[in-house]
Formats: sequence, C-alpha cells, structure tokens
Amino acid sequence: MRDRLAEVLDRLVGASALERVLISVAALFAAVLVGGVLVFVSGGFATCRTGLDLAGWTFCYNPMQVYYELFLGALGHPLEGGWQLTNFGLATTLQRTTLLIFAGLSVAVAFRAGLLNIGTQGQLVVGGLATAVTVVYAAAIVPGGFIGTVVLIPLGVFAGAVVGGFYGAIPGVLKAYGDANEVITTIMLNFVATGVTATILSWQFQDPNSNNPQTRPVPEYAEIPNLPLIGFSGRMDFSLLALAFAVALMIGIAWLFARTSFGYELRTSGLQPEAAAYGGVDERRMTVASMTLSGALGGIGGAFWVLMVHGRWLENVPSLGFDGIAVSVLAGNSPVGVGAAAFLFGVLQSGSRSIGTGTDVPPELVGILSGLIILFVAMPEFFRMLGLRFRPAGTSQPARADGGEGGDVDE
Repeated sequence: MRDRLAEVLDRLVGASALERVLISVAALFAAVLVGGVLVFVSGGFATCRTGLDLAGWTFCYNPMQVYYELFLGALGHPLEGGWQLTNFGLATTLQRTTLLIFAGLSVAVAFRAGLLNIGTQGQLVVGGLATAVTVVYAAAIVPGGFIGTVVLIPLGVFAGAVVGGFYGAIPGVLKAYGDANEVITTIMLNFVATGVTATILSWQFQDPNSNNPQTRPVPEYAEIPNLPLIGFSGRMDFSLLALAFAVALMIGIAWLFARTSFGYELRTSGLQPEAAAYGGVDERRMTVASMTLSGALGGIGGAFWVLMVHGRWLENVPSLGFDGIAVSVLAGNSPVGVGAAAFLFGVLQSGSRSIGTGTDVPPELVGILSGLIILFVAMPEFFRMLGLRFRPAGTSQPARADGGEGGDVDE
C-alpha cells in the first residue's frame, strides 16, 4: 500500500499541465456527484409541502436545481429570457474574482519562493486602510473630476502596495535574519493588523458622520470608474477596468517568473535552495524581497476592495486573504492558473447566494457543497505540491535552465 501511494504521488508530481487540468476537471465532476447525493439525502430529513416521494419518504431538495442555481445563477441565469451580460449575478462573480486574483497572486509569489505566507489577510487589511486614508486626505489638495480620478486612484493603489509590502517584509526580515518560522509570524501578524487598524481608525480616522467603524468615504471620482457603454452599473460595485488590471498584473507576474533574473532566482530558491545558494543567490535578500512583493500584492487587493467595492475602509474586512491561500493551492501556484481558480471561487460564492434566494436549501448545506467542490478540486494539486517539497532527493527530476522542473509546465 505504501509503495502504491508513493507511486501515485510520484505520478502527480510528474503530471504535465494538461494532465493536471484533466485531473481537476475529473475531481470537479466527482465533487458534483458526491454533493448531489448529499443534497438529495439531506432533503429526506427536511420538511416541505412538495417533493419527490420514494418508498413513502419525501425528498425536498432537487440536486439539479441546486447546481443550476450554483453555476448558472452565478452568471445571472443565461438560459432564461431577458438575460443581459451586465447583470448583478455576473458582476458579483467577477468582483470576487478580481479581488481573489490579487490575494491568490500574493500567496503564490511566496509559495514559489519556498515560503508560506499565511498573512495575506493582514497585508490586505493594512493596505486597504492606507489606501482609504491616503485618498481621503489627498483629495483635499487634488482637483476633482478627471484629474482627480487619474491622480487619486493610482496614488491609492500605490499606498496600499507600499504599506502592504512593508507589512509583508516584517515576517520576511524575521525569517531571513532571525530564522523565525514565517507561518507563525504571518498568522500572528494577521491579529496584529486587525487590532492596530481598529485602534488607528477609532483614534484618528473614524467617519464622524457614522456610528459604524469606518473611514470617511473617498470622493466618488476617486473610485474605480466603469467603462462607458459596456460597463456594469455603478450600483454593482464592480468595474471591468479593475478586472483588466488584475489580469494584466497576473500576466506580469507570470512574465516576471519566466523572463527575469529575479523570477529565476525566486523560483530556484523555492525549488532547489541549495542549488540557488551555490549559484550565488542571496537567500536572505530573496526571502525579504519575495515576502515584500507578496505583501504588496495583498495590499493592492485591499486597495481595490476600498476603491471598487465600498468606497471606504470598513473594520469587518472579508476573509479574502485566507481564500487566496486556497486559490493559490488550487492553481498550483501558477500566476496564470490563479485567474481560473479565482473565477471558480467567484462562481461558488456568487452562486451560493443564488441558491439561498432560489431554493429552500439551508445556507449550512450550501457551504458544505461549496467546500466539497473546493476540497475535491484542490486536493490532487495539494498532494502534488507536498510531493514536490518532500519527496526523496533520489526521485527529483532535473531542473531546466529556467529554474523549473523537467517535464512540468507551470505557465
């Protein structure tokens, strides 16, 4: 049995990009099948007026309807009449996708460098607050209108990136110069970020016109604008320009990994740290630099959460950073794969709302259903990553000249 498991693990490690996609698709279908059975059986213990009667037992939940709402509801029910591309369901899906791309890239950069950044949530929190405060105070001296849009949005994103990067550099420095475990430090810094930002907010930046813990709103012209004619309504809190920026950043990180000396050193440090050190890579500098870049990406996610979704910083920041860990694992830490994984998460989160409004299925069961899909799809890639990190040296594949593994294509 042990030899069989080792053989399966080695097969996952050596799987090509196409094989990994096919495995994920097969896992998705398996999750749908298992989840459908779970939904159907759970319906037998629910109370309803109408349902499917089998052997004197009434089953209240229809798995087909649940999956219809989960996957097509997230797109705004495109098979129904009167469907429009700029509908609320699709806007919600793409909004979550955009934010999760930033969070997933943040985690993926650290993972590719051989580091476990569990602190993207904290970096997103401090970056979002820095963005809101910077834009609110800069708006007092920057002209409004088009000039304000052009100046304040990049300024806000830059502020979020700088502060998020600084916050990510802290565990990087502790790891590089104090040999502190980055998992522990980043987890602890998440709590520090929550407490410090709440204190700073109440001390200096609380909106005097609101009882809710939040900053003053940024000017309307400083929010991410919508594209004319083809853009979504401003009430949907989503902009195609934000998605375009996220995709461009995703491609840029992929190019950084594949075509630059920094990306080569980063990937080599993660795959073969001994070889990287032998080749002259400064391990301490790379640790700090990769964690700084990871934190900056998390801070950018916080900036877009402020400038696209709420127009202000709120104390109850959603768990985008923690979702980014699952997005990165599902994508195999590939920057391009992060986009597809983020879209799947966006569909599940948006579709879960559609299930809640279109069926009688309780939200707890919807959460289990979404969790099953994520678990089934992510586990093969998770075990592949474990195999890459912990398999015996004798089974390692030779490294390519670009720092990747032989027979394995990540981008």
